[in-house]
Amino acid sequence: MLANRIVWSLVIVLVALAWRGRWQWLALLRSPKVLLAFVVSALLLSANWLTYIYAATNGHVVDASLGYFITPLVNVALGLAVLGERLRRLQWAALGLAAAGVLWLTFTAERPPWVGLTIGITFGAYGLLRKLASLGALEGLALETVILAPAAFAAMAFWWAAGPTSFPAPSWATNAWLLGLGPATTVPLLLFAVAARRLPMATLGLFQYLSPTMQLLLGVWLFHEPFTLARGIGFGLIWAALIGYSIDSWAHARRIDPA
Repeated sequence: MLANRIVWSLVIVLVALAWRGRWQWLALLRSPKVLLAFVVSALLLSANWLTYIYAATNGHVVDASLGYFITPLVNVALGLAVLGERLRRLQWAALGLAAAGVLWLTFTAERPPWVGLTIGITFGAYGLLRKLASLGALEGLALETVILAPAAFAAMAFWWAAGPTSFPAPSWATNAWLLGLGPATTVPLLLFAVAARRLPMATLGLFQYLSPTMQLLLGVWLFHEPFTLARGIGFGLIWAALIGYSIDSWAHARRIDPA
């Protein structure tokens, strides 16, 4: 699934670049710093994808939702540590509540919530790198998929028609789902990359609550994953942090622009 996601995403972005005739950015590839930055962002992206695929196929959808609930607060912490963004009192309190939620989930489960932490940290760090990137959204995603493509092509060749979920699969429906990974991946990532370049890291986090909420509901109601009282307390602390941070950001925005 990861290999297909990379290959068909590459096809989509190359077609888009060809259609728009945007190849001037290739001159930037002479810079080792640019290449190194995108190698790191590509590895972060692939680690995030792989962890999410593992979570979705091994009964950890609720844990994956935790990762995306944590991501906005990871963005805040990275904005503070790397970009020098300042936090107000309620924002500090929100970070503290979120940290308490993660510690509670670790304590009650007797192990850190690795799936959620990996998803949250990798996607938060990826957002930071894309904010600082010297390439636009489409060009950056093209370079990332080009970097990952050799391994993806090798994996697809190794598993060529090897099973019911390998491309090409015996089922036309499975082939359609695998091909659909391209647009299903590129469209959200391009929109995210555009937002990451235009918005402060703190503001970017506010728009990332819908997806994990949907994942949590799917995990509990559709896939019947357990959601115990102890897990609910941990999630509740993180939700309280997100609500507090959102209220503070809304109030601050109103003070700056009362209209």
